[in-house]
Amino acid sequence: HVVVVVRAAMGKRKKKGESGMATSYIPRNKALKKLQLSLPDFRRLCILKGIYPHEPKNLKKVNHGSTARRTFYYTKDIQFLAHEPLLEKFRDFKAFMRKVKRAFHKDQKHTVERLYENRPVYTVDHIVRERYPSFTDALRDIDDALCMLFLFSTLPQYRRLQAYVVHNCKRLTTEFMHYIIESRSLRKVFLSIKGIYYQAEVMGQTITWIIPYQFSTQMPSDVDFRVMLTFVEFYATLMGFINFRLYHSLNLKYPPQIEGLPPPPAAEALSSQIPEPDVVLGEELEDHTELLASLGQSLARVVTEDVEEAIEEEIPLDLSPEEQEAQQRAREEEAKLERLKRLFQDCKVFLSREVPREALTFVIRSLGGSVSWDPGAVQGASFPESDETITHQVMDRPSQKHRFLSRDYVQPQWVFDSVNVRRLLPVGDYAPGSALPPHLSPFVEEEEGDYVPPERERQRMEEQAMDTAEVSASVEEGSLRLELEDLRRGEGHSSRIVVGTVHEGLPMEEQKKEGQVERDHREKREEKRLAIMMMSRKRRRLYEQILKSRRKKAAEVKQLKRKRREHETLTSKKAKIS
Repeated sequence: HVVVVVRAAMGKRKKKGESGMATSYIPRNKALKKLQLSLPDFRRLCILKGIYPHEPKNLKKVNHGSTARRTFYYTKDIQFLAHEPLLEKFRDFKAFMRKVKRAFHKDQKHTVERLYENRPVYTVDHIVRERYPSFTDALRDIDDALCMLFLFSTLPQYRRLQAYVVHNCKRLTTEFMHYIIESRSLRKVFLSIKGIYYQAEVMGQTITWIIPYQFSTQMPSDVDFRVMLTFVEFYATLMGFINFRLYHSLNLKYPPQIEGLPPPPAAEALSSQIPEPDVVLGEELEDHTELLASLGQSLARVVTEDVEEAIEEEIPLDLSPEEQEAQQRAREEEAKLERLKRLFQDCKVFLSREVPREALTFVIRSLGGSVSWDPGAVQGASFPESDETITHQVMDRPSQKHRFLSRDYVQPQWVFDSVNVRRLLPVGDYAPGSALPPHLSPFVEEEEGDYVPPERERQRMEEQAMDTAEVSASVEEGSLRLELEDLRRGEGHSSRIVVGTVHEGLPMEEQKKEGQVERDHREKREEKRLAIMMMSRKRRRLYEQILKSRRKKAAEVKQLKRKRREHETLTSKKAKIS
């Protein structure tokens, strides 16, 4: 009896692999059996729901003592997938495919057509709302979506890639570019080997994406397009929600309509049974799509009642000097941003046939400029080449026979470099046929000890000179305003202190003796050596790694400077020979 009581008090013995870390992970094959899905459907469901495999910290405990490589998922994630409504749709589609195969092999054509008309269809709208509860969350995660959609919008039709997918991606990306143009949100541009990088600021969120160049694409054979098309399916739904919200934030009509033109035909009209009007409406819709894709036309807005804007009054606050300085820096940055938004406002640009029209149109119009091109190339040209009010013509050929004296001829890089330095650069360095200056990346911020190209140093010096000139101009304007107030009040300007007066500094201290300086340096070196000796072995290794990385960085900078000197020497020799 005593033995029975002791065993009852001990409880059931736990077996190995039934608790702890072993139950937190589940292998992929077991997850497939639990969800009753095939591997392609399981991958599609995981991509749509945003669930990815995880590497366990202790592989032996999870894998029952084995060290063989397997794919593991969190058990909670698989339990979460088990309640997804798309599971029923996937199973319905499997049953639908079995029925279609059976009818096809029996040569029942009418049955196959009937089944295709009633095939199961699903949407991922509820997954988008589930993964992104707020609009800010969606904007934060839009970078990958834009890169993928812009990539697929440039791909040709392929046996694994249907035409409607490419057209849908092109429509969504065009709508987003129109929003950037209307809101003037573009901040940076960089031409790389991969494509053109853009950065925009949308509702306080920084968004960066890349657009491939308009070249013919060779479709790779080692890419699983089923996986990529699943991403495209989710990203297209996400971008539809985002574009709708962004357009309504600017009071723009959605779907977008061109200002001054009638709206495009509705989708119900295109599905009409009348043959002739159907063709006409299809042509109208195609013309409207081409005009939108040209990015040269403004969009129509929703007419609303005029609301008086509230006048913002600055309330004087008792701020500390640090807060006042931060507030002043924020005002200066806001002023620079406003100047960037109006960078090409006074420019009227004509694009030649050989330049990248879409990229230049997008950049120039995003910063307030007006653009046109040859109407024989693409629809949407707003003014001809013979217009005398054109200020700049962008061309990418060495020379042109007929030139207008009233305009400047530049190469395309002038537009992108002007955006990055936030001012219109001199056109002499970008004349057609001349060697262009280096195109520096605006996404690189050099730290202390990094290699800084001479062009970057020159830009910094010019920016400092411009800032100094602006400060001096503002100081002079403030002093003149104060003098005028004194004259109005009859106080004269004797009681005023002239702002901006330079005071001579105190005389410099006498230099220390040479022996004293040497002694101080020796003491510092000794203190440093003693501090290193007192370090633990772990900290000493870390310190040695830091020194090693610094020496490596210094060697790289030295090598880059040497290469730059060799390049300049070779360039000067070639110039002398020519």
